[in-house]
Amino acid sequence: MKIGIAGANLPPYSEGNRAIELARLAEDVGIESLWTYEHIVVPSSYRSMYPYSPNGRMPEEGAELVEPLDWIAFLAGATHRIRFGTGMLVLPQHNPVMVAKRAATIDRLSGGRLSLGVGAGWLREEFDALGAPWAHRGQRMEEYIKLIRKLWTEEETTFDGHFVRLDRVRCLPKPLQTPGVPIIIGGHTDTAAIRAGRIGDGFYPSASPDRLDQLVKLVKQSAEDAMRDPETIEITAGIGSEWSPDLIHRYEEIGVSRININLSGRTSSELHRSLELLHDTIIRK
Repeated sequence: MKIGIAGANLPPYSEGNRAIELARLAEDVGIESLWTYEHIVVPSSYRSMYPYSPNGRMPEEGAELVEPLDWIAFLAGATHRIRFGTGMLVLPQHNPVMVAKRAATIDRLSGGRLSLGVGAGWLREEFDALGAPWAHRGQRMEEYIKLIRKLWTEEETTFDGHFVRLDRVRCLPKPLQTPGVPIIIGGHTDTAAIRAGRIGDGFYPSASPDRLDQLVKLVKQSAEDAMRDPETIEITAGIGSEWSPDLIHRYEEIGVSRININLSGRTSSELHRSLELLHDTIIRK
């Protein structure tokens, strides 16, 4: 089982020295990867329902997120082995050509240590503030993924989509990983699971074991329907801040290959203790 850290760009690890401390300590104890969250802006009076808390409100520190790709690029130069992932980049809010360029650049500079997690987004007011269309965002995301992969693999790309059109463009550098940076589909819905099975290199939900079991079955069925090998789709599970060997074993039985744990808000001494405990109880075994 791979062990990752979720929300790694939350405070206090949004500050340079604390971010380096987290990344180097995590690398030293055998953490496999660090994963970021993204919100470009958070309107103060949003009415959209945050899907990961009972009251529908995002934790306050969610508004303090540093830009994920910049954070990853900064820490890639301070580490050697640990992988980095966006979990999730809200892809419909971005220019897909810029995402392809930035992700490929980070992948090359990091030695092929990037995974690009993308989601359709839940905060409509954020889309409005950015001038990004809320309608058809799932369709838009799928088209963007198709275009990004073409830009990563083709010497010259022409693209005639519903949302983007390009005529004979070259996008360099190419990612170090081939055929490209793994694209991980995020989300907790049936739609996200089906999308992951159809076009994703991985699937990353936050869900209870029982719910995740249902979602993984949808991923596999969707992959088979699309004539893909379900075993090639890596399953990552976000499990919050609490863990135990028994809980991790339960996720492993479902088919999860990576568990992401949230360690945000810890002091330096608390971070050391948490990482040492993860090493002693899970990683070393």
